[in-house]
Amino acid sequence: MKFPRPRRPRMPRTRRGQRRLVWAAMLGCVLALSPATWMHAVADSRVRPLAEVPAQEVAVVFGAGLSQGRPTPYLAHRLDAAAELYSTGKVKAVLVTGDNSREEYDEPDAMRTYLTERGVPDERIVSDYAGFDTWDSCVRAKKIFGVDRAVLVTQGFHIRRAVALCDSAGIDSYGVGVDEPLDSHWVHGSVREMFAAGKAALDVVFQPDPTFLGDREKGLTEALAAAGE
Repeated sequence: MKFPRPRRPRMPRTRRGQRRLVWAAMLGCVLALSPATWMHAVADSRVRPLAEVPAQEVAVVFGAGLSQGRPTPYLAHRLDAAAELYSTGKVKAVLVTGDNSREEYDEPDAMRTYLTERGVPDERIVSDYAGFDTWDSCVRAKKIFGVDRAVLVTQGFHIRRAVALCDSAGIDSYGVGVDEPLDSHWVHGSVREMFAAGKAALDVVFQPDPTFLGDREKGLTEALAAAGE
């Protein structure tokens, strides 16, 4: 039995039709690249090396997955940077924000344990258990934990999106992009960011509430007060 061959899309035969096709392709490229362009415009001047980032009271560390209950290498590198910020006096407290949507999966507690093992006092660490994505983490940092200024810590391919979203959420932030080898994980993360940029732009336009909001928490205020003492 013979199956009909799929028809190839026909190119416009007229010059006018061909011009329209070219303009449509160009418009599609512009629309696809505009979210990434916006992120770079907002965040490029705010991304600094670890040694050069201005001091702020709070570091915000975004979750990046667990492996057998421990931080993945990417998350561990973020936490190492946060521990260095604390040990050098660049920040006074650390807000760890991640996913705890399942009882057996608890990013913030794993992040807290990792930091305490590296010398950050437990009372200087505050956990956000509903940081399900970058927008949720930024909005909750502002509305739930009262963060006005912060150093954001994540990988280099993610840091501009984090800074841009926190800026839209009302947080004046600087970003530390942790360096990583150019392996398959880095490539995957970079490709993912191309699609995540579009969602980030929509979050900024529509300002959705995070998955969970809730009442204001005092944990960060108390941690900073204790640091002042």
